[in-house]
Amino acid sequence: MLSEPRSGRLAAWGNALLAGLVSPDDAVLAIVGEDAVHRVEGLPGESAPVGLTLALGRLRTLGVTGLRLALPTSGHPLGLSGPPAFNARALEAEEAVICYGVALGLVPDVYEAGPAGDVHVEVVWHCLPVREAPPADVPSLGEAERELAEALRDATAVLSRLDVAGSGPVAEAALDAYRARAERGREVLAPGYPPRAVRVLELAQRVGLLVSLAAESGHGGAVSASEMAVRAEALRPVERTARRAQVAAYNSVVEEREKGVR
Repeated sequence: MLSEPRSGRLAAWGNALLAGLVSPDDAVLAIVGEDAVHRVEGLPGESAPVGLTLALGRLRTLGVTGLRLALPTSGHPLGLSGPPAFNARALEAEEAVICYGVALGLVPDVYEAGPAGDVHVEVVWHCLPVREAPPADVPSLGEAERELAEALRDATAVLSRLDVAGSGPVAEAALDAYRARAERGREVLAPGYPPRAVRVLELAQRVGLLVSLAAESGHGGAVSASEMAVRAEALRPVERTARRAQVAAYNSVVEEREKGVR
């Protein structure tokens, strides 16, 4: 969860573009990141894949006024609203973008291309119809912040007792890399997001890193099957809470806009 999902970048910078806070070039540059190219396939009115700049402009013309993030996993369709065909594709990718204002969604297909020694990453976003319904299990920013603090406190107590909170050179290197990124002043989210959303996302990413380190650190001090089961049970809810908080942060701009319409 430390790495920003591509669907998160598309949602955040797409929202900034739709609000007129960034230029199309700046939005596309931020969305593509270190990838070589992004294209969109299945866009209404287009018979072939198109570039991201054209696609974002077309979505706005179609009536899209906001973009939401979904981060589903097996048994937890977080941020999805159906239909089953779209949900299945999003679940396979473990991420998706849901359009607000038009019943469309986007799911990334990521693959490597190029000769050995010069391999690059390309992304094709599949544009598909979605069901117009509230997204599944997405909390408000306030709820996400409270739940994240509680889950972190409870899980830390269990993981510390079992000596699996993440230790050793690999864990330290990952934590150092995270701190270095934060100190470089990387832009979290995009222009137009409230400070609280940035705070929630940073905490969710930090918690996600700790969960990943704990999951990858071997058995740690969990020397029995029962202790290993306790660790797994401790990690599962905190990882789920961190994902929910991440989605709440990315979706906060659209949620606030939706409240204003009611």
